[in-house]
Amino acid sequence: MSEMPGLDLTRLRARAVAVLREPFLHFVVLGLLIFAFNAWRGAIGDPADRRIVVSQAEVQRLVGQWMQTWRRPPTPGEVDALIRDHVKEEVYYREALHLGLDRNDEVVRRRMRAKMEFLAVSQLEQQTPADATLQAWLDSHSAQYAQGARYSLDQVYVTARPGDAAAEARAKAILRRLQGGADWHRAGDPLDAPAHVEGADAAALSATFGPEFAGAVAALPVGSWAGPVRSGLGLHLVRLRRVLPGHPPKLAEVRQTVENDWRAATLARREAEGYQALLNAYDVRIEKPK
Repeated sequence: MSEMPGLDLTRLRARAVAVLREPFLHFVVLGLLIFAFNAWRGAIGDPADRRIVVSQAEVQRLVGQWMQTWRRPPTPGEVDALIRDHVKEEVYYREALHLGLDRNDEVVRRRMRAKMEFLAVSQLEQQTPADATLQAWLDSHSAQYAQGARYSLDQVYVTARPGDAAAEARAKAILRRLQGGADWHRAGDPLDAPAHVEGADAAALSATFGPEFAGAVAALPVGSWAGPVRSGLGLHLVRLRRVLPGHPPKLAEVRQTVENDWRAATLARREAEGYQALLNAYDVRIEKPK
């Protein structure tokens, strides 16, 4: 009989240890600590701050998100689960704000910045520009949309693989000789492609030498040897002899491209203007380390 109290005490200790290991107890303790901290800060004085209202519109939003994911309406039980999870998220969110967990968090800062940038330009993304707006953009950037430009050129080929530094050096040495007046017909390596091109548009150049070559040719100076220009075949030294500008297109022919470019440029400008307006309200002082 004298051993019974000791046995009971051992059992009580074991039970106490088991209870202390329960995650639910940890959760309750954490909640009490948060509540006490907020009370100390005076953060729970406003009853409205402790009220969570799940409106019909919010429930409809949750149901809509569910249907987008699962492609079916949720059951009544699933709707209740969505609401419970929403309330749980709101509770944790508010308590995290009370504890200041949103401060000095790079992920939170970047997401909030992204949202502010989105607010600055969101209306423009839904806006359909008028034809007059797009026509003004097309007129001021006509060279960018000119169609049918044709190029006459001579090219000297130099065999090269990607990253071949020796071939690059050899091409530059040949370029210097060509710029000094050497006979271009005797320079370079043989290639089963025309060395003399007359009146070819970008599509024809791309079909023969590749899109990288065709894109580079448009930026070359006229009348002198330049390069090396890379293609899928190797390296090329190019003398652009003549460029016949293409005709400016009508808005209907390039409307979508013009609208995309106008929208991108306008978004960037409005975001910059919105940021500057916000920045003007701040007194920014920068203390650089000495």
